[in-house]
Amino acid sequence: MEFLSPLAPERLYRACDEAAFGFTTTDELTDSGALVGQERLLEALSFGTGIRSQGFNIFMMAPESCARHSLIQRFLSGRAAHEPVPPDICYAYCFEEPIRPALLTLPAGVGRRFKASLEKLVEELLIAIPAAFETEEYRLRLEELNQQLAERQAAAMAEVKALAKAEQVALLSTPTGFTLAPRKGDEVLDARAFRQLPEAERTAMEQAIARVEARLQEVLQQFPLWRRETQLHIQWLNEEMVMFAGGNLIDELRREYGGCDPVLRQLEAIQQDLSGNVNLLLGHMREGELPAQLLARYQLNLLVDNADTEGAPVIYEDLPNLSRLLGRVEHHVQQGALVTDFTLIRSGALHRANGGYLILDARKLVMQPMAWEALKRALFAREIRIESLEQFYSLASTISLEPEPVPMELKVVLIGERQLYYLLAAYDPDFGKLFKVQADYQDEVDVSPENLQRYARFIGWLARQQDLRPLTRGGVARMVEHAGRLADDQLRLSAHTQELTDLLHEANYWAEHGGEQSISAGAIEQALEAVRRRASRIHRQMEESVLRGSKFIDTDGAVVGQVNGLTVLDLGNYRFGQPARISATARLGSGSVLDIEREAKLSGAIHAKAMLILSRFLGSRYAPEGPMAVSASLAFEQSYGMIEGDSASVAECCALISAIARVPLSQALAVTGSINQYGQVQPIGGVNEKIEGFFDICQARGFAPGQGVIIPRANEDNLMLNREVRQAVAEGRFRVYSVAHLDEALSLLAGLPAGEADEQGNYPEGTVNARVRERLARLAELQRRQKAAEHEDGAKGPDEES
Repeated sequence: MEFLSPLAPERLYRACDEAAFGFTTTDELTDSGALVGQERLLEALSFGTGIRSQGFNIFMMAPESCARHSLIQRFLSGRAAHEPVPPDICYAYCFEEPIRPALLTLPAGVGRRFKASLEKLVEELLIAIPAAFETEEYRLRLEELNQQLAERQAAAMAEVKALAKAEQVALLSTPTGFTLAPRKGDEVLDARAFRQLPEAERTAMEQAIARVEARLQEVLQQFPLWRRETQLHIQWLNEEMVMFAGGNLIDELRREYGGCDPVLRQLEAIQQDLSGNVNLLLGHMREGELPAQLLARYQLNLLVDNADTEGAPVIYEDLPNLSRLLGRVEHHVQQGALVTDFTLIRSGALHRANGGYLILDARKLVMQPMAWEALKRALFAREIRIESLEQFYSLASTISLEPEPVPMELKVVLIGERQLYYLLAAYDPDFGKLFKVQADYQDEVDVSPENLQRYARFIGWLARQQDLRPLTRGGVARMVEHAGRLADDQLRLSAHTQELTDLLHEANYWAEHGGEQSISAGAIEQALEAVRRRASRIHRQMEESVLRGSKFIDTDGAVVGQVNGLTVLDLGNYRFGQPARISATARLGSGSVLDIEREAKLSGAIHAKAMLILSRFLGSRYAPEGPMAVSASLAFEQSYGMIEGDSASVAECCALISAIARVPLSQALAVTGSINQYGQVQPIGGVNEKIEGFFDICQARGFAPGQGVIIPRANEDNLMLNREVRQAVAEGRFRVYSVAHLDEALSLLAGLPAGEADEQGNYPEGTVNARVRERLARLAELQRRQKAAEHEDGAKGPDEES
């Protein structure tokens, strides 16, 4: 096997030539590239917003760092601008069932006008009704009715008196009513005088009294009827006066809102209620002024006002709890009790978004008690029913309202991480029925001449959105290069808007600080360096521990069973690489490989899997017919936390082979990569940070001959190394090797050919693999001798031993 050459400097980075751009600054560019590389997302959003069938709501899968809220808001706003404005949603007092306020759906803008009209109506009724009952006409007509009753009663009593006079009967008025007594001439007889009269005369007088009394009873029985009749006329008069006061006002509103059936029905209900509650109004007026709250039920609760809305509404609810989604019924304290009415009904996000689009954060939604269930219920029923959390859990004891449900016609757009989408799809059977459209955000954009131009417009749009300085061509080129580093890919660019926006803000600061009118490549480089410096305290402390010798890392020489692995540490928005010493030992044994990290429970499942793959690879290569006569151990030295991942399995395998063959490995090289059971080297993550982490140590100590890093060949396209590494490679002070097979890494580390097996499975003499076979053969022979000796000792009896 020939020794590999290091990668050329131009293979370590994809530079962006500013000459590819034909503008001077991004102010010359349009905004058409705002959604660069998101064709699949736009297609899904267009389909989801266009189809009106039930259940085709949208789940947008996107990371938080892509400015997903502004992205979807921008798309939906552009679409909603061409859609019709939804109607106003109002609640009015229900005169038939006050506990269930009536729903009024009015054309956009009519709700506001009708609310103002009813408020004006109530104000005018408060003045007009008392005034109507204070008019001279009302007083005269009321007096006339009372006078008619009095005259009628007087005429009837005069008739009774005339009859009594004719019958010689005295009609006497008493505090309790009327009484009749016999009379002789002008003298009223008392009981004694009456008894002294002849019997025939007494009988005639008794009969006369009876006739007068019968007539008197008839007349007195008519009095209540006549009073009721008069009261009825007075009631009609009062209603007439109320209708005179309010009827004209209501008729004016009828003419104004002619053709709007919900308004006309409500006006008719108000008029009937006014007519039916005249006595209640009069009762309050007799006690003083007509209270305003008595007529407050004639007002309108304008729940959703779309008078100023252009197109369909696009609503984002940042706190999607139950009340903010469905609305709520508020209460106020009155004489120590909680009371409410239809004017205290408040709208929720579903009401405001009805007829348009509602954007919700999926994670926030599922974290709120009952909010997810309430949303599903509303989507299934296609109506908005206002219910409190207490009602859901049957905890409410306060009498509340039950507003009429609002018919619902809207699109819900959930925004969340992909993991949350898959969890909901797997564990909630309703999710797939209600959110049938998945819109997946493309995290990365393919590099092409066309996409570079679109990405430049995208960068310019970001700067304009944030009111920042425009970027020069060089500034855009440097942003494109940084986007490649964020994507860890020479062939793709990151579409994570938030990280790019943050960098633009910082670069704008440094451009302003330097008195520049635009953001140049220098300002962006200065911003990147400032970001690294602010976040690098722990990184530099760990690097210092290596340089001071507290953490053992060799960067020159050769050692048996020892290799420099590479790790990545992720501290929030800052990632950096660090070398880690991996050591191995090998002795006579039964073919087992002891993973010290796993035994100490300091490794995860993926690392454990990698160790099993490594063991199977060694066994299949060096002992295909039986167990290896070796017992080996592996450890990450000076590691006190969890180890996870398989990116060190190449380094671990090389350390084990070195320990078995007793071949020293170069400490000037560090290794990263994972292997499969056939020894092929697989790609890993964080390759740039790993290379730069080992480079920093070598640079700080002063470069030594042969220093460099071995990476998987499949990671070559992921290389976007910083300028210092590229310069050192160009000057020959540092090297980056890429390997496709374990033997290539082994050859570089050992400085010897790894060796390829012939048809009989033998390796060329002097190669690393041949040395492994030789050592294993010696260990196997030693093991055979030990077993033979044990067998021979066991065959001897006690007497023979003595």
